[in-house]
Amino acid sequence: MKTAKIGLMCFFVVMLMACGCAVEPKKPEDKAVLSSDVDKAIAVMKAKDKSIQKFFDKSYGYAVLPKIFKVALLAGGAYGKGEVYEQGTMVGYCDITQLSGGLSVGGEFFREIIFFRDKQDLDKFKTDEYTFAAQVTGVAIVWGAAAKADYKDGMAVFIMTEAGVMVDASLGGQKFNYAPKVALKKVQ
Repeated sequence: MKTAKIGLMCFFVVMLMACGCAVEPKKPEDKAVLSSDVDKAIAVMKAKDKSIQKFFDKSYGYAVLPKIFKVALLAGGAYGKGEVYEQGTMVGYCDITQLSGGLSVGGEFFREIIFFRDKQDLDKFKTDEYTFAAQVTGVAIVWGAAAKADYKDGMAVFIMTEAGVMVDASLGGQKFNYAPKVALKKVQ
């Protein structure tokens, strides 16, 4: 009974985080921190597996989520924010909400990069509330993993655990929201 209550509490904490947060950071300093975290995530993933470079070179666009926090005790959830790139230029922001059920215990931080093969795949991601089904899986970043990876349904997903301990045998889905980058107006 106590375990179920804790699991339910973890679920609601993640949902509150997801519902209470705007996709685009509001403060310039928050945008700068996110941008720095994205640059670091890209550098770390490239250092861990140099073969991922081919996806940066050939993909039409990509979304980088540098810090996703996942917590679970039976029911679980995750939340994180990132930036979206089109042809190498940052065009907007995204966030992820992930819910799962099954045998899950623990907490972890992970990074995720989603590469889009062409414009229509990126455009599909930009639609309101884009969702990955439970069967979509990511490739864990280890040396040489990206060399064998390929696109599935127009996407290639790479995941790298940053810190934490998680025992996970669950099913769930990832929901994404997108907000275009807003250009700042010059004051005259």
